[in-house]
Amino acid sequence: MTTIRDLPMGAHPKALDFSHFPTRFQAVIWRNWELVSPATLARVLKTDEATIRALAADLGLRVPPRVSPRWLERGYVTIIRANWHLLPYEQLLELLGWTADRMAYVLKEEDFLWCKLGNLKPKVEPAICRALTPAERKHTRRIRDIVERHFPDLQAPDTDEPFGFLKDFESSIPVAPATPSAFPNNRKFDLRFLYSYCAVYGDPLIDPALNPYPDGLLARLAALGVNAVWLPVILYTLYPWKKFGHYSTGYEQRLESLRHLTERAARFGISVITYLNEPRCMPPEFFKEHPELQGVVAVSGENAALCTSLPEVRDLLKQGAAWLFQQVPRLGGVFTITMSENLTNCFSQGPLKSPYTNCPRCAGRKPAEAIAEVNRLIAEGVHSVKPEASVIAWDWAWREEWAHAAVDLLPKDVWLMCVSEWGLPTNVGGVKGSIVDYSISNPGPSPRSLSLWEHAHRRGLKTVAKVQVNNSWECSALPYLPVPDLVAEHLDRLAKAGVKGLMLSWTLGGYPAGNLQLLQQSADQLASASFGAAGDAIRSAWRTFSAAFREFPFSCGVAYVAPQNVGPKNLLYANPTGYTATMVGDPYDCLKGWCSIYPEDVFEQQFEKLSAGWKHGLDILRKDAPRVDEPHRAAFDDLERVATAAYCHFRSAYLQIAFVRNRAKTDAASRARVLEILDEEQQLAVTLHQIASRDSRLGFEASNHYAYTLQDLREKALNCEALRSLWTVKSA
Repeated sequence: MTTIRDLPMGAHPKALDFSHFPTRFQAVIWRNWELVSPATLARVLKTDEATIRALAADLGLRVPPRVSPRWLERGYVTIIRANWHLLPYEQLLELLGWTADRMAYVLKEEDFLWCKLGNLKPKVEPAICRALTPAERKHTRRIRDIVERHFPDLQAPDTDEPFGFLKDFESSIPVAPATPSAFPNNRKFDLRFLYSYCAVYGDPLIDPALNPYPDGLLARLAALGVNAVWLPVILYTLYPWKKFGHYSTGYEQRLESLRHLTERAARFGISVITYLNEPRCMPPEFFKEHPELQGVVAVSGENAALCTSLPEVRDLLKQGAAWLFQQVPRLGGVFTITMSENLTNCFSQGPLKSPYTNCPRCAGRKPAEAIAEVNRLIAEGVHSVKPEASVIAWDWAWREEWAHAAVDLLPKDVWLMCVSEWGLPTNVGGVKGSIVDYSISNPGPSPRSLSLWEHAHRRGLKTVAKVQVNNSWECSALPYLPVPDLVAEHLDRLAKAGVKGLMLSWTLGGYPAGNLQLLQQSADQLASASFGAAGDAIRSAWRTFSAAFREFPFSCGVAYVAPQNVGPKNLLYANPTGYTATMVGDPYDCLKGWCSIYPEDVFEQQFEKLSAGWKHGLDILRKDAPRVDEPHRAAFDDLERVATAAYCHFRSAYLQIAFVRNRAKTDAASRARVLEILDEEQQLAVTLHQIASRDSRLGFEASNHYAYTLQDLREKALNCEALRSLWTVKSA
């Protein structure tokens, strides 16, 4: 049983101070308002509910609040991030209503959330409500004035409440699946699968109410030509291996949920593919009982691998895969990742060069042999039960020096999947680099992927391209990026390369619209069908957006940690925080980390080019708005909202870069520039707030939940006002 003392702390530095609030307990009320009930906040802050409501009203918040239970069901990652610097674990667990066991599981298995939080828990004392001082009451009144000035409609209901998009998915609309004849001749891929736009990632099968694929979503995906969906599963939560013990608690419910999902999906012509990242690392307490199974220990020391050089672990993989298909016979297949951020086999997080592992059992083995063996064992288990099931080996992070050898060792009934763009050379702003992971701004495929696919074809293996069609970590918080020219270019090249399948999304990009429509239509056809007589004008805007997006200063580091994923939500800091930007989490003010391979001036210049080009596309879009007739108005409004939100993200990233570069300078021009930045940043936050209150998709991504809440965008307005006062004094 995990206790609070067992929860990870990491470096445990001092938490940040958010001085735009008078007190920390008021910051807790602000950030959690309408995410949890006032009664919950009262318990956490050691006061009564009436006091909480009065404090909220004094801050200008909506009273009574409109609290949705979906935040605790589907938005808990957002709540954790919002309170990471505000509350110690004890109060955070009370806020969520969780046990320490639940928190430990989520930090480890919720798509490596602990890594996304920076591998550390900031040091913070408990937040306790108390009476405000006269100075704090005066500051509180200033906050209320700011709220009333910038958000005058705050007391009114939101046009589209958070998670409102679920209503569309939960109502089943009979839609006929796409037929093969619906696909253009050059885009006939046999397998077309993606991830749910709305699934809870960490343990999606334990609660039937958290349906990862509602019927309405399946119907829409089928109509777009999607014929399979994927879901992450963890073997120890589904397979009651005797040594897993209590870790398998609830496996019966999960298997039942999975069976039910496969049966429902089949009614829409869709199969279910499970994602296996195995054998999963286990915590120290597991190895206290089973020390003989331990392989390499994670760098953090928190977990260790199950060593695949051991016959017992190899049997686990094969028998566990077979068990899964015995229990859920309608499963369509599996795909694997054998090298990843999650520690699995003893080579999965090893050094880049020989020796590739420090496991004494595995030291004499070659990585290609060990990696291919994991895939072979899973394939043998699956195919012993269902020979026609697809087993897809993903080469994510396979080393170039042994990747071809690993392909040689794969069984012929396994598909090889490569990230299409991996290794693609880039040259943005005169800075040369290459793609790691995936990109929309740089259409693939890469020479590396083409070489591996050709090698697989010679061996008789089928091939799959992992792509992002609707969005990417270049801007993950929007349902799609309206850059169909880039996506169409990529799809056409893949068809020419002879790949037979497409994995259309990781956890992001599964919204059933946007660029996914290019599976069945060209960009010209899509514009005409969606916007009628205004189609030509929309095509012009799309081309402009696509050209602007090519200016994105891509590197894996930029995609993961720079501020474009959270946009105006990211706070500005008067002085360096010392915090390192985290993976698709909190960028802080870590300009060095944001820039990655780019010099600061080039980095700033590229985001300025991107945002300026995107603004030109918006101008084209809005100029021709009067030409859009009523039958096509909803599609146009959707496009304008999403494109405007994208501009807010890209422009804000540019302004944040400029702010950090100018904040320490004392000359008059730099101080004036900072004031300009603060004005524009505040306006972007207000603009994004206006459209996000009307579109619940904005800010949402399945594995990270909401990148920002409406409260976050309001807080940015407070943040800018506080800094403006500071810089006005400096300028004077």
